[in-house]
Amino acid sequence: MLWPRFLWLRGLGLLFLSAFLSLAFQIHGLIGPRGILPASELFEALGQPSLSSLWQVPSLLWLGSSNTALSLLVSVGLAASILLTLNVWPRGACAICTVLFLSFVAAAQDFSSYQSDGMLLEAGFLSLFFAPGGLRPGLGELDPPSRLARFLLLWEWFRIYFESGIVKLASGDEQWRTLTALDHYYENGPLPTYLGWYAQQIPPHAFHAACCVVVFLFEFGIVWLGFGPRRLRRLCFFLVSPFQAGIILTANYAFLNYLVLFLAVLLLDDPFLARVGLRPPAEVPRPARSKAGVILQGAVLGFVFAATLVEAPLVPRVLPRPLLWPAIALAPFRIANGYGLFAVMTKERFEIEFQGSRDGKTWTPYPFRFKPQDPAAAPGIYAPYQPRFDWNLWFASLGTFREYPWVVQTEALLLDGEPSVLRLFAFDPFHGKPPAQVRTVLWQYWFTTRAEKRATGRWWRRELRGPYAPGLRKGSGGRLEIIDR
Repeated sequence: MLWPRFLWLRGLGLLFLSAFLSLAFQIHGLIGPRGILPASELFEALGQPSLSSLWQVPSLLWLGSSNTALSLLVSVGLAASILLTLNVWPRGACAICTVLFLSFVAAAQDFSSYQSDGMLLEAGFLSLFFAPGGLRPGLGELDPPSRLARFLLLWEWFRIYFESGIVKLASGDEQWRTLTALDHYYENGPLPTYLGWYAQQIPPHAFHAACCVVVFLFEFGIVWLGFGPRRLRRLCFFLVSPFQAGIILTANYAFLNYLVLFLAVLLLDDPFLARVGLRPPAEVPRPARSKAGVILQGAVLGFVFAATLVEAPLVPRVLPRPLLWPAIALAPFRIANGYGLFAVMTKERFEIEFQGSRDGKTWTPYPFRFKPQDPAAAPGIYAPYQPRFDWNLWFASLGTFREYPWVVQTEALLLDGEPSVLRLFAFDPFHGKPPAQVRTVLWQYWFTTRAEKRATGRWWRRELRGPYAPGLRKGSGGRLEIIDR
């Protein structure tokens, strides 16, 4: 397992690199002192640091959450992820990446409520026990991979698939029962791609229904091959990899699908990879391991494994509390998670648009970097980059502004012309002079048909549905006032 471990850790380094790189352009606007959900306000609400509050919000940002501290977190995270990618001090670099990413996730509130964040933290934590020690370990033949850590990494990979299948059936969503879940999947996801537009144009419903069957086949059947003999594991790798690649090309789910894709490398083995030129070194004596270290590793990983069993979908919450304790204890650290992707499919696509006006009559939209907005602009492929602001607006569009009060907070910050928040958009349409009023409106979007695209050149058609949240303006003394809806 030397080469599979080597390849996985290089992939993990790239995943962390993508995560910290995306934060470099967003973190100040998201949780900075003048951001949408300042981390400092979270810490102030929790009061003085205590063992309980530190466990509840495990973050180095307790030490400081200024823009300088946030930039330092991202910079060190980027450096550590590059070291991990280059196989320099892999165990230490992995630890730094995991701790720093957890520090952001724990403090980011609504902007870190994604299953993908938990997936990366779980993989990073388990890889601490999987990575070789030393500064330049090469393949790490002097520090062989932990079999238990490898099993738990594959267990995470398996759960992402299998538990997602369980929640689809348990949710009772009629679209999965009737095999119509993928009929409009490509246009209704958080950030579609232009290849998704082409995929949705495939006319027969039978094709999309067959794709639903394939999804269930993978989630309930093929992934079990990952626990089979060597040849079946290899077969599983060559089946699931194109499946994940197809998802990556037709939808932007940040680093989620890349993580699942890279984890599948652990299905392979050294004898197979030797056939393509990745030969392991000659046999070397296995070093003696500390008995205490082995026991400690087994206890920690066993505790994590127990927590993942309790977190699984459909596990009754009426279990005695002592059995639930591992999951309760580890919940703030997001390293033992329950997964369940696409339990219920969205049937319609709505988009929230921020608009500003100087006179209350002419309204100018704030242009997004990644979200659908201009019907003539092709939806791009951005993954593994994670545009958290754009992503969260998709979730907010499915609810009300009362459920997502940070949308109104964003309006207020745009009235102030806050630079860190303006950087979350493609550019400032008011060129540094904030508008007198800001509002949000709701549009409904659909992919165009082939005929519509030929006639208009547009990828989308849209209709205005009305206001989303109350608009704001500044009254006397700079006090915020609600614009009549």
